[in-house]
Order: sequence, then structure tokens, then C-alpha cells
Amino acid sequence: MDSINRNQPEANRRDLSGPDAAERLRDMAQDADSCFFVTQGGLSDNRGVRPMSVREADERGHLWFLSASDSHKNAEIEANPAVKLYFQKNAHAGFLEVEGHAEIVQDRQRIKDLWNFMLKTWFTEGEDDPRITAIRVTPRRGYYWDNKHGDAVAGAKVVVGAVIGKTLDDSIEGRLTF
Repeated sequence: MDSINRNQPEANRRDLSGPDAAERLRDMAQDADSCFFVTQGGLSDNRGVRPMSVREADERGHLWFLSASDSHKNAEIEANPAVKLYFQKNAHAGFLEVEGHAEIVQDRQRIKDLWNFMLKTWFTEGEDDPRITAIRVTPRRGYYWDNKHGDAVAGAKVVVGAVIGKTLDDSIEGRLTF
């Protein structure tokens, strides 16, 4: 047992699998809205790490992104589809690490479904820009850290715990398997 958890009076571990893992991933990805998207064998100075906006987290737990066909990211995925994603919902809760398999998707209708006008900054020809590809990440496993009852309750528990000298952490964490 972790040393910090031995003073914890409440259960703060919950591993999730299947639909429960997909729901946790979807909720946290939607709340965070973006992540660090890490490919293997980075081809540029960023070593395969870059921030990416999640365009959709679907009911099966797939995460969807838009990317340029001529990007280092796409080339890295074609060479090795193993990726890691790191999410942070806010400063104190909602952390998530996911390992998955990325696939480049050329489906024009899917790209249109994921399109947002603000993306025209990167794809200057709009949603019909021939360079746009979708990336679908199928999660394999992950780990999450969050709080059980929201930031207000978690904050109150920390304050009360500090005052009375007792661990009253509202955290929850666990493995995700898909």
C-alpha cells in the first residue's frame, strides 16, 4: 500500500474496465479538451510530444483528432502507431494517462463531422483542405487520478484535514483497461 494511502480512511482506489473505463476516459477528455499527444520516434525538436485538441471522445472510448497529412505526427504514426496521451482537467484534479493505437483516417465525412471553423487557422482551405486527416486513437490501457465529489468538496476536505491533522483526501485513482 502506498505510504500516503495508509492514513486514508476512505477507499480511494477504483480500477475500471470496458464501458466504465471508456466513460471515465470520455468524461475526462471532454473536460480537459486537449492533451499532450506523444508519438514514438519523434522526427522534430519536440521529440514526438505536442499539444492536441480532442475533437471528439466517442462512446467506445475512441479519441478523435484532426491533423495535417504532411505533419511529423502523421509520419511518426505511420512508422509506429503506438501513442501516449496525457490529460489534465485542472490544476488539482482530473489527470489521465492513456496508451493507445493511433490510426490515420482519410474519411472526408468523418473529417467534416470533426471540423470546427477555428481550425481554419491551420487548414487555410477550410474543411475541404486536402491536407486534413483524422486520427482515431483506440485506447489500450491507462491510469487516472481525480477527486470523487468535485473540487469544492475536495478542497474543503483538505482544509478540514489540515486543521484536525487527519488525512481527509477526496482523491480517487485507478487503472483503466479497455
